Amino acid sequence: MDTTMELTRHAEALKAQGYDFVLRYYSTNAAKNLSLGEARALSQAGLAIGVVWETSGTRAGFFTRAQGLADGAAAFRMARDTIGQPFGSAIYFAVDYDPTQADLDGAVSNYFTGVHAALYVAAEGQPSYRVGVYGSGLCCGTLVERGAADLSWLSQSTAFAGSRQYAEQQRYDIIQRLPMRIPGADGIMLDIDPDATHPDRDGGLFTL
Repeated sequence: MDTTMELTRHAEALKAQGYDFVLRYYSTNAAKNLSLGEARALSQAGLAIGVVWETSGTRAGFFTRAQGLADGAAAFRMARDTIGQPFGSAIYFAVDYDPTQADLDGAVSNYFTGVHAALYVAAEGQPSYRVGVYGSGLCCGTLVERGAADLSWLSQSTAFAGSRQYAEQQRYDIIQRLPMRIPGADGIMLDIDPDATHPDRDGGLFTL
């Protein structure tokens, strides 16, 4: 499952309902970000964690190499310094709209070039985090095929370009389902999106 809600108090209740992993956020908005205490609580409950960097990536004009450099550097700092996310796991970067092929060939590819450069510099040229992409089937397929992303998280928007075929062919590492509400601790209702990993892939998830 994924959600913008903080889940520390709900970790045990989620595990009891059969959830295996939770996807949470890194961003410039502290209110929706994964915290260290939350990551520890999820891990202690037996839940794996995945993370996505998402701010304003809902239009082509957002995506530039400079923005990728900034986002990649910020995501690296949050992963390593705030959370202690282990190297070798993934940080997904969101392309949260239905991009055209021209967008992917230009602005979005430039953004991911910046992300990779930022991670390379931050890690002083050593391997650190795998780069994932969250988006449409066309977006995920294009970036993975070109080596701009190592992993793909297919968004729930089945009407986006290429998404239905990408799902049917099980080309994703993680797939997002339609939103729902579930009970958390103390009867609190949680707004979530159910997700599933590809049966033969790890999705870049981690525990602390």
